[in-house]
Amino acid sequence: MDRQTLELFIGVGIFLAFASLVGQVLKWRSKGPNAVIDNLNARINAWWVMVAVLGVAFFFGKPGVLVLFYLMSFFALREFITLTQTRGSDYPALVAAFYGVLPFQYFLVYIEWYGLFSIFIPVFVFLLMPFLSALGGDTTRFLERTAKVQWGLMICVFSISHVPALLTLDIPGYAGRNLLLIAFLVLVVQSSDVLQYVWGKLFGKRKIAPNLSPSKTLEGFVGGVASATALGGLLFWMTPFTPLQATGMAFVICILGFIGGLVMSAIKRDRGVKDWGHMIEGHGGMLDRLDSVCFAAPVFFHLVRYGWA
Repeated sequence: MDRQTLELFIGVGIFLAFASLVGQVLKWRSKGPNAVIDNLNARINAWWVMVAVLGVAFFFGKPGVLVLFYLMSFFALREFITLTQTRGSDYPALVAAFYGVLPFQYFLVYIEWYGLFSIFIPVFVFLLMPFLSALGGDTTRFLERTAKVQWGLMICVFSISHVPALLTLDIPGYAGRNLLLIAFLVLVVQSSDVLQYVWGKLFGKRKIAPNLSPSKTLEGFVGGVASATALGGLLFWMTPFTPLQATGMAFVICILGFIGGLVMSAIKRDRGVKDWGHMIEGHGGMLDRLDSVCFAAPVFFHLVRYGWA
């Protein structure tokens, strides 16, 4: 971890300390149980844990980041498959997904084989999964079942693996600082989620998609995206981008993060649940924290690769 990355974590720690102080003051002033304030404090406490885990991964460099995101993909895929309907004949495909496809995708990131990394799941695995399910001879809702496994692998493994893949990019004049690219992506996409929530609570009136995500409002979307985009522009020093380029990249990240959140909310509503799981207190499941990253990470990776690497 270089000096700038360490300073970044110190800055985030100071911000979380301030947020914790505000949360405790609000709790003290409420003079009794308050669901909103209790949820806020639970979210802040969870962020302390998540930042600490990310910091440990960053300390160990590429191996630590790969292990962390491998585990994230594993738990995200488990949440996805748990909420989707499968049958006994899908067992070979599921075993292959968890114990073959998932580790091999991250192995390709480790050895930096970009050519196979970029097509392994969208091409080879996409064709393999239906075959493995077909071996069971069960045709009941076959198309729907195979599509769910394919979609789960695309979102939870292929997309998320693009975050540690940022470490494999050889960017002129940026050697040894690729961890900051991951930090930039995570900070922008997560701050966009938080700021959309805050702006929506303060000024939100018009619902964007009430049937998919009742809490998302037009005011929250505009305010959150604008704020997080501005934040991304201010964080240009972390990246190989100019201030204007960092602002543009942050805007793309925010838009894709919003799209990801909306799509994943549609899946949850289809399954009749509010959260993907209960792994992270105050936040829901792993996918509830990664839904925005799933859509933003692959596009951000390829924009950086073809524009700067």
